[in-house]
Amino acid sequence: MPEAPKEAHEPTDYSVAENNRKKLEFIEDVTKNADEVQKRVLAEILSRNAHVEYLKRHGLDGHIDRDTFKKTMPVITYEDILPDINRIANGDKSPILCSEPISEFLTSSGTSAGERKVMPTIEEELGRRSQLYSLLMPVMSQFVPGLDKGKGMYFLFIKCETKTPGGLLARPVLTSYYKSSHFKDRPFDPYTNYTSPNETILCQDSYQSMYSQMLCGLSQNKEVLRVGAVFASGFIRAIRFLEKHWGLLCHDIRTGTLNPLITDPSVREAVTKTLKPDPELAGFIESECGKESWQGIITRLWPNTKYIDVIVTGTMSQYIPTLDYYSNGLPLVCTMYASSECYFGVNLNPLCKPSEVSYTLIPTMCYYEFLPVHRNNGLSNSIAMPKSLNEKEQQELVDLVDVKLGQEYELVVTTYAGLYRYRVGDVLRVAGFKNNAPQFNFVCRKNVVLSIDTDKTDEVELQNAVRNAVSHLMPFDARLTEYTSYADTTTIPGHYVLYWELTQNGSTTIPPSIFEDCCLTIEESLDNVYRQNRVFDAIGPLEIKIVEIGTFDKLMDYAISLGASINQYKTPRCVKFAPIVELLNSRVVCSYFSPKCPKWTTPGLTQWTNIN
Repeated sequence: MPEAPKEAHEPTDYSVAENNRKKLEFIEDVTKNADEVQKRVLAEILSRNAHVEYLKRHGLDGHIDRDTFKKTMPVITYEDILPDINRIANGDKSPILCSEPISEFLTSSGTSAGERKVMPTIEEELGRRSQLYSLLMPVMSQFVPGLDKGKGMYFLFIKCETKTPGGLLARPVLTSYYKSSHFKDRPFDPYTNYTSPNETILCQDSYQSMYSQMLCGLSQNKEVLRVGAVFASGFIRAIRFLEKHWGLLCHDIRTGTLNPLITDPSVREAVTKTLKPDPELAGFIESECGKESWQGIITRLWPNTKYIDVIVTGTMSQYIPTLDYYSNGLPLVCTMYASSECYFGVNLNPLCKPSEVSYTLIPTMCYYEFLPVHRNNGLSNSIAMPKSLNEKEQQELVDLVDVKLGQEYELVVTTYAGLYRYRVGDVLRVAGFKNNAPQFNFVCRKNVVLSIDTDKTDEVELQNAVRNAVSHLMPFDARLTEYTSYADTTTIPGHYVLYWELTQNGSTTIPPSIFEDCCLTIEESLDNVYRQNRVFDAIGPLEIKIVEIGTFDKLMDYAISLGASINQYKTPRCVKFAPIVELLNSRVVCSYFSPKCPKWTTPGLTQWTNIN
C-alpha cells in the first residue's frame, strides 16, 4: 500500500536519510517500551472519554486502569453497538461512544445482516493513519535503496459514499483518506511521487480512472521503480484492463491525445499536461502486448520495477501464482496491516516470502487485547469463533506483550474513536517479536469460507443461499445430497464455484435454465458486498458444478486416508487443498453459470442516501 505524506509540511530540502532515521528510532522506542506505551494509550482513551454514555452505561465510573477496565467492560461485536451507531447516524450528537465529535463513518468490507458495517471515526484518526503510513518507506529503504529517485505506479480508486440521515458521510477508509487534505494537499516528497495525478485517483468513474492511471503509468514507464494497488486482486484487474485496452492506450501515447471516452474535465486537464506524442514508446508497448505470452509483462513494460506492493496475505494469497507469472517473480511486498476500525502495524521485513509476512503492531495506534482461538479438526481446518463470550472466555484475553509464540488469537481493540474491547474478527498467529512487541502472521478472517476480493462469505450465509436455491429443484423431485465450495482465482476475475451432488427420484430431466436460476438465486442471497463486487466486475459469475453420485464419499475416504477421524468427519463447506479440488473436478458431470448480475442498487447502506 502506498505511503502517506509526512504528518506536517516539511521544508522541501529536508533530508531523506534524517527523516528515515527518526522514523526507525520511533519504531525502536515504542517496541522496546510496548507495555508502558499500551498502558498510557488505554489511560488516555479512558480519561478522554470518561463521561461518554457507553462507558457510564457499563459502570466504569471514570477508572482508567487496565484491571478495572477488563473487569468492567464486556468484549463486544458490531451487533452489540449497532443501536449506538444508528443513533449517531440519525443525528444524535451527544457523546455516546466518544467525547470527540464523530466526523464520519468508515464502511467496512465486513457485513451485518447483509449490510456493510460502518465504523465511527474522529478527525484526529487521519493523523494516526498518516503516522503509520510514514513508517513504511523508511523501513522499505533499508532493503531497497534509491526509491526516492523514481516514481510509484499505484492503481488507487475512490468508491461510492453515502450520507446518513444525520448528515455524516459514510465511505471506505481509503476513499476518506484520498479525499482528505492529508493526501490531496501533500507537499512534495520523493516517496509520494506517483505516476497517477490526484485527479485520476479521485475520478468517480471507475473506467475513466483506470484508463487514465494506466495511461500515465505507461507514458512514464522508465521512471517507475515500484508498482502496486491495495489488494492483489485490484492489481491483477489493472493488468487485465491493459490486456483489453492496450490498443487504445498506445494510440493515445503515439498521438499525445487523450481518448474522447475520458470525459471528466479535471482528468483530461491533468493527463494532457503530462502526455506528449511518443511513437517509439507506443510501438514498444504494442510489440510487447502483441506477443502471445504475457509472462513477465510487468518487467517488460516497466523494466526498472523493483517490487510489487500489494496485500497478498489471507485470502489474497490465492493470487500469488498469477502475480508471479505477470512479473517473472518480482518480490511481492506487504507493507502494512490495517482495517476500517483502526490501523495496526507494519512489516519490518518487507522482502520476505509472502507466506512468511508478519506485522509488528505499533503500540501507539490503539489498545490491543488477544483472545486465544482453537481450530476445528477436519479437512477445512476452519476457525469458528462464538459470537458472544462467557465470563471464563472473557478472562482469557491477554495483553500485547503477553501473547505466546505460535499461538493464534483473535484481535480485540480499544480505539480513540470509541470502540471498547471490540472484536475485529481477524485471526493472527504470533510469529516472533521486535524487542517487546509481538509480530503476527495474518491467518484469516474468522468464520469466512469464501472470498475473491473484498467479499467475505461465511458458512451460515452460504448455507442460507444454497437453501434458497435448491427450492428450484423441488418440481423435479430432486434434492441436494451434499455440497462444498471453492474460490476459483484461475479466471480473471475470480468466481465462486459450488460442487453439488444430487439425487433425483423423478424422471424429468432438469433443464440448464433451472441450474442457472439456482446460480442467480445464490448470488441474490449473498450480501451487498458480494453483489457490489459482481456488478463492478471484481467477481465473475457464480458457477455450479454437478458431480457424480458418490463423489462426497470419495472425498470422505480421502480425508480419512490423511488421518481424519471417521466419527468426527464433516463435509467441508469450502475446499482449498489442490488434491481435493482435483478430485472434485475429475468427477464433474456438467457445469452452469449465473446468467446475469444480481441486483445491487446502493453501496451497501440501503437505508441511507447514495451520493456520487
